[in-house]
Amino acid sequence: MAVTDKDLDKELVEEKISSEDIFDGNLLHVKRDTVKLPSGNEATREWIKHPGASAVIPVTEDGQVILVKQYRYPIGRITLEIPAGKLDAPDEDPLYCATRELSEETGYEADSITKLTTVATTVGFSNEYIHIYAAEGLKAGKQHTDEDEFINVVKMPLEKAVELVLNGEIYDAKSVTAILMLERSRREK
Repeated sequence: MAVTDKDLDKELVEEKISSEDIFDGNLLHVKRDTVKLPSGNEATREWIKHPGASAVIPVTEDGQVILVKQYRYPIGRITLEIPAGKLDAPDEDPLYCATRELSEETGYEADSITKLTTVATTVGFSNEYIHIYAAEGLKAGKQHTDEDEFINVVKMPLEKAVELVLNGEIYDAKSVTAILMLERSRREK
């Protein structure tokens, strides 16, 4: 019988022995786990438990994308991103979250929202997944951000957004993924 990749992959799996809570915040929950390595030795894994998030790239009829500009404290920079936000509960429908964030951050509503992909954001230290969508059939409305959010809405051609990704001016991972996937899907049509 042949050995498959799946059989070989079993040799990579770590088993949790114990877990302790290090920090329990509003958004992030830091854990410290002791694991049994494939070699039989033990190791410590510190990681962040995250509820997950959704993001959406709004696309106008004439091929422009709507992005948001905001200050991101952890990196000390203003970023250009697609609208996004965390799931309010672990069982919240990611599509509902994407629809909510589109409305809150940009004021737009969409006739259709299509799933592009799901990405694991930082697999080395977090279990966060972001569900990424594209929104079309947009209707403008009034932006209604949370009281601690200060966001400017920016509209530009998709080609310009791709250029900003390729020259490093858009560097937020979810936004890079969404912009390049959207551009690829448009090119294949």
